[in-house]
Amino acid sequence: MDAYTAILTRSSVRNYLNKAIARNQIDRLINAAIHAPSAANRQEWHFTVITDQSLLDKISNDAKSFMTHTRPIELPETLYDKLQRENFNIFYNAPLLIVISGELGKPWMAEECALAAQNMMLLAHADGLGSCWIGLGQPYLATQEGKDLLDLPPLYYPFAPVVFGHPSEVPNQTIRMKAKTNIY
Repeated sequence: MDAYTAILTRSSVRNYLNKAIARNQIDRLINAAIHAPSAANRQEWHFTVITDQSLLDKISNDAKSFMTHTRPIELPETLYDKLQRENFNIFYNAPLLIVISGELGKPWMAEECALAAQNMMLLAHADGLGSCWIGLGQPYLATQEGKDLLDLPPLYYPFAPVVFGHPSEVPNQTIRMKAKTNIY
């Protein structure tokens, strides 16, 4: 699949098969991420790779509890309702979570982590895997308790939690609106 096709056809996947991701595929995802642009070529990302299902389940449950009790961000009520369901897993039962973190206060760190995540998500799609950025996990992972689970240094922030896995179904293509464009 060429890059343009990958960009046009990639969609977030929210339903995964119970099938592990091979170590060489994880290495490919990380390698794609470290080839993303970074300010002054600093390359100061930090990658936390989680494949342990019990840890993924713990983070999902703790994040759901944190989100419903503190409501740290404004979300539609339907999402808060979903977070209260016992059988809802914020990672959609994906077998792999990669959290891309960086030091708070460093210029453009959030953008660098987002670029690294995009590289991984495009490669995953081109390789037949699914991915989804998990915004519902980010507020909890940024707490001290969440950082401790990820073994992150105190000044680091989990900018990009992304899950990967083998899709159980191909998602419908999202219809994109035309962007407002000014050409001078």
